[in-house]
Amino acid sequence: MSKERDEDIRRAVDVLRQGGTIIYPTDTVWGIGCDATNPEAVRKVYAIKQREDSKALICLVDSQGRLQRYVRGVPDVAWDIFDLATRPTTIILSNAVNLAPNLLAEDGSIGLRVTAEVFSQTLCYRFQKAIVSTSANISGQPAPQTFADIDPALLRAVDYVCTSRQRDTSRHEPSAIIKLTPSGEVTVIRK
Repeated sequence: MSKERDEDIRRAVDVLRQGGTIIYPTDTVWGIGCDATNPEAVRKVYAIKQREDSKALICLVDSQGRLQRYVRGVPDVAWDIFDLATRPTTIILSNAVNLAPNLLAEDGSIGLRVTAEVFSQTLCYRFQKAIVSTSANISGQPAPQTFADIDPALLRAVDYVCTSRQRDTSRHEPSAIIKLTPSGEVTVIRK
């Protein structure tokens, strides 16, 4: 890992630990993030996005092992989906635990994605907790496919903007989203 990227991750982790908000590159689009266990930090993200807090946000984790800290009774089919997915896939799971209550859907579910992209995976690993990952846009606006697509007002609204991958011009799409019931019933929300 480059010295610059390592320092970028260190700064982002410091901000997350202090309850701050960040804009960072993920395995999909650029995201607004915070500590997923901190209700006040989650409230800030909703305010920055101008999004109703009745719309749940998703989280990134660095491994399947860490995912298990946030969901009671992960259905077996979830592991198959993660292992077989050919693109980033968020799975909505019931029985969320150990997360900020204002992050969860009304039914107590949470959308989680195990990221395999180097920057976001290392960030999650170093932070040692789930990180909110919602697209870096005002609610209702298009998701930013590159750093240059992010509204400058959002860049000013967060506590830290990651410097890694800002020059990357490859286009990125949001993740696929699949909802699983505790019994393993699958519903595709977004392909």
